[in-house]
Amino acid sequence: FVVLTGLSGSGKSAAVKVLEDLGYFCVDNLPSQLITTFADMLSRLNQPIARAAVVVDMRDPYFLHQFPNALKAIRRRKTLGAMVVFLEASDATLVRRFSESRRPHPIGADRILDGILQERERLESVKQLADKIFDTSDLTAHELRRVLIDLSSGGPSKQLIVTFVSFGYKHGIPLEADLLFDVRFLPNPYFVPALRPLTGRNRRVQAYVEKAEATGTFIDKTTDLLNFLIPNYSSEGKSYLTVGIGCTGGHHRSVVVAERLRQRLPQIEGVRFRLKHRDILLK
Repeated sequence: FVVLTGLSGSGKSAAVKVLEDLGYFCVDNLPSQLITTFADMLSRLNQPIARAAVVVDMRDPYFLHQFPNALKAIRRRKTLGAMVVFLEASDATLVRRFSESRRPHPIGADRILDGILQERERLESVKQLADKIFDTSDLTAHELRRVLIDLSSGGPSKQLIVTFVSFGYKHGIPLEADLLFDVRFLPNPYFVPALRPLTGRNRRVQAYVEKAEATGTFIDKTTDLLNFLIPNYSSEGKSYLTVGIGCTGGHHRSVVVAERLRQRLPQIEGVRFRLKHRDILLK
C-alpha cells in the first residue's frame, strides 16, 4: 500500500501512472480522511487487491491536519505493508515546471516561487514521516519509472546518479550543480576560425584542447578527486551529484573535459553516470 505525497509539481501524477502500469490499483487526489476507509475497503474485497497506491497532498485543504493520524492508523495494520513515498524537486525545477504547465500553485500565492517556498516549509513535517524520499529535479520520465520499478520489486531503490554538465559561464551557472570546475584557463578553440563553428564533440576540437599539458594534468587530478568523492557521497546516502564543467560559451572546452571525465571514471557499484551538454546548441 503505497502512499505518494510531496511537493506540487514534483511528479506525483506521473509517478502514480507508472505504478498503475505496474499493476497497482491507484487513486489520485484522495482526501486524507478517506485513506483508512480506502484501506478498509481493500481488505474487505472478495478478491483482495495485492497492490494499491494513493496520492494525497496539499490539494486537500485538511491534509496537514488529518494525514499524520491517518498514517498512524494504516501503519498499525501490518498486513497492509504501508509505505510513504515523498517526492520533491529543487525550487528552480518547480518554477520551470509550473511556468511550462501554466497552472497556478495550489497554495494560492501571488508568485509561484512564494507558493513553492511556503509549501516546502509546511510539508517538512510530512517529509519526516516518509519511508522513501526522491528528488525528481534531474530525473527523466524513464528514470522515474526505473526508480519506481525498483521500489515495487524490492530492488535497489537507493542509487547515486552522477551527472556531468558542461555549460558556459556567460549563460549562467547550473542551479543544480553540487561541484563546479572552471576550465577557462585551457586553450580556447573559439579563437581558431576553423574550429569556432564546431563543438567539443568534434575530434579536431578535442585534439586542440588536449594538446595542452594543462588539460591532461587537470583531467588526471580531477579524476582522482572524483574517484575519492563519489564513493563517499554514495555511502553517505546522497541520491544525486551534479558536476558542472564550465568554460566561456559552453561549446568547446567544457564539452571536451566533461566527455573525458565521464570516460575516465570506472564503473562503481550503486552509481550511475549521465552526461549533459547544456549550452552546446546556444549561440
